[in-house]
Amino acid sequence: MAAAEIVVVAVVTLLLGLTSCMAESSVWREEDRRVRGEVTYEQRALVLDGARRMLFAGEMHYPRSTPEMWPKLIAKAKEGGLDVIQTYVFWNVHEPIQGQYNFEGRYDLVRFIKEIQAQGLYVSLRIGPFIESEWKYGGFPFWLHDVPNITFRSDNEPFKQHMQRFVTDIVNMMKHEGLYYPQGGPIITSQIENEYQMVEPAFGSSGQRYVSWAAAMAVDLQTGVPWTMCKQNDAPDPVINTCNGLICGETFVGPNSANKPALWTENWTSRYLIYGNDTKLRSPQDITFAVALFIARKNGSYVSYYMYHGGTNFGRFASSYVTTSYYDGAPLDEYGLIWQPTWGHLRELHAAVKQSSEPLLFGTYSNLSIGQEQEAHIFETETQCVAFLVNFDQHHISEVVFRNISLELAPKSISILLDCKQVVFETAKVNAQHGSRTAEEVQSFSDISTWKAFKEPIPQDVSKSAYSGNRLFEHLSTTKDATDYLWYIVGYEYTPSDDGQLVLINVESRAHILHAFVNNAYVGRIHGSHGGPANIIFSTNISLQEGPNTISLLSAMVGSPDSGAHMERRVFGIRKVSIQQGQEPENLLNNELWGYQVGLFGERNNIYTQDSKITEWTTIDNLTYSPLTWYKTTFSTPVGNDAVTLNLTGMGKGEVWVNGESIGRYWVSFKAPSGNPSQSLYHIPREFLNPQDNTLVLFEEMGGNPQLITVNTMSVSRVCGNVNELSAPSLQYKDKEPAVDLWCPEGKHISAIEFASYGGPTGDCKKFGFGRCHAGSSESVVKQACLGKSGCSVPVTPIKFGGDPCPGIQKSLLVVANYR
Repeated sequence: MAAAEIVVVAVVTLLLGLTSCMAESSVWREEDRRVRGEVTYEQRALVLDGARRMLFAGEMHYPRSTPEMWPKLIAKAKEGGLDVIQTYVFWNVHEPIQGQYNFEGRYDLVRFIKEIQAQGLYVSLRIGPFIESEWKYGGFPFWLHDVPNITFRSDNEPFKQHMQRFVTDIVNMMKHEGLYYPQGGPIITSQIENEYQMVEPAFGSSGQRYVSWAAAMAVDLQTGVPWTMCKQNDAPDPVINTCNGLICGETFVGPNSANKPALWTENWTSRYLIYGNDTKLRSPQDITFAVALFIARKNGSYVSYYMYHGGTNFGRFASSYVTTSYYDGAPLDEYGLIWQPTWGHLRELHAAVKQSSEPLLFGTYSNLSIGQEQEAHIFETETQCVAFLVNFDQHHISEVVFRNISLELAPKSISILLDCKQVVFETAKVNAQHGSRTAEEVQSFSDISTWKAFKEPIPQDVSKSAYSGNRLFEHLSTTKDATDYLWYIVGYEYTPSDDGQLVLINVESRAHILHAFVNNAYVGRIHGSHGGPANIIFSTNISLQEGPNTISLLSAMVGSPDSGAHMERRVFGIRKVSIQQGQEPENLLNNELWGYQVGLFGERNNIYTQDSKITEWTTIDNLTYSPLTWYKTTFSTPVGNDAVTLNLTGMGKGEVWVNGESIGRYWVSFKAPSGNPSQSLYHIPREFLNPQDNTLVLFEEMGGNPQLITVNTMSVSRVCGNVNELSAPSLQYKDKEPAVDLWCPEGKHISAIEFASYGGPTGDCKKFGFGRCHAGSSESVVKQACLGKSGCSVPVTPIKFGGDPCPGIQKSLLVVANYR
């Protein structure tokens, strides 16, 4: 949502002596408010109340979900074995207008932190205030761009003044609410800046001075907790340098001081999705291998998953070309559903590591080679020992001997040995249940009579434009990033040639999309891509009438940039326009009198709200399926509690509002290499819905068929377990032997067993079948154990199935179940 769109229920001017604009979200026990010592650190770990801690964290961003979702998300994170919730602080949602603050609704930072505290978890507060995060303008409010003589993220007084003011305001707010750990609060670390090392060379010595200033400024705020800088190898003492990335066990250079611990602030659980790309998920085996290697090789004692819950880029907050859905493949998906088996496999890892916290944090470390591509990392005290056995061979099982114990290590795997004897976790063996999401259609919009349309007017009169000038304006400087759209309008006097030569229009733009109109007629469009050239070039033959003509060009952004040096100097929008008749020299229009209209007529008139004064809605017909059209209809709220989505497969590109709330941009016509849209389902939080009837409004930019839209509910209705008899028993379920452990979400139970085979089942949880070895009792045993229950555990042992169906052969149990 842009600054102009935000309805600030309560606007507060924050001063250095900040007073809170927040109400208490819960009643706190007195012992929760007790004064504690400062959070410190040693070489091996962060130290809380004098105790070293092994901590697992997960990133969640409060603006990417709703306050009503926060309690369940945090509870599922805690159940998944997390100790800490990490979040950025989003400057541009809190101060969209200079000096006016917004901490309402999804932006209620204090409420979010207090909910984390209420559930017994800690907080890592990443204040930045540059955050990147695939968030528009990297989290900076756009008004910062217009501060005279400013240079972002450098030793520049105007920038430092505003950065220090905002960081100080946030810190003072946290102090006022008693949220730092020494005050009895949950915040145990804070972050200043974000991955600055990536751009620092562009600033020369100014960058080095800025890093020193930022660190000193943060430390001087005296929060009582350590400050960190991620991807900043030269972070000044006492600030801790931390790692971000996929394989920090291999890439992290290590702490830059002997007394600093090894912290991993961003372990990427997948990759964020951009329009035009297919989803790239990261396997739970790969994630857990990376975590275990970081702990083993780097003496890591803090790992945070980015993201643990990604959520939704509501409104226009996604950065350039980034989809509305954010990290849907995280352990908690976009809707807050548990993404299995990732969530469960990580939970088992956390339990395995936590039970060996003492040797990991206090033990003597040693390592040795146990093969050509195999190594052992040992942490040992006088009474406890834990070993991490690593197999780097990606293709072969490795047989190794460790302390007179013969073991098989799966390809690219790490086995964790409790007491350096018993295998309690293997990264390559996923025993956690698998889950399959189902999108069930609950309402169709195929009835054309339920739709209304409004055609976005095409501005054609330069004299009626909001701005004008004899040059091409830069896009973001003109729109202030308050809208994706900027109209460029120019008149052109045409004298036809005697031989009827074709007329060609050429437009070069550094925006993301261009739509061209001549005399109100649509003549075409072009768009760029995330990895494509910065310039998009539109060239087509046009028909002109003799005498005056109007050329109207709609420049569109699909999000503003979120990274890179000198963001304040970046240039977007149309850079060159010319007309060419036949072989004659091109007629450059750059210095003609141009008119500018910021945003769409529908936007300026709040067409997506109940208060809109636009009444010229018409009934829909097939001719309406054209570019730049608004559509409106109503739908009923789906019954139940399942997540709600819109399936927009039949549309092109635009934005969607439900009851006046923007659920984000969509661009389903931009197909990925697979031929599918990058994203076709768009989340509607139930908090956006009315008890019964809801208003749906779309702006369709390219042309699409709204009759193909459906309302769906999203749930997990199918689970599967596939466990080998040689697997380590589950620590979380306290199994004494390998078992298939299935469980259902709250309020649901196992309703059917789709498949069960003990012996040698073929395939996996997606495609399965009976092998040559199969116990005939498999189905009846599993049904007896599981049907009608919210969860069940079936041991993978011969005695459970009435005997060994095939002696001498390694056996597994594969179960596929449905629940409702």
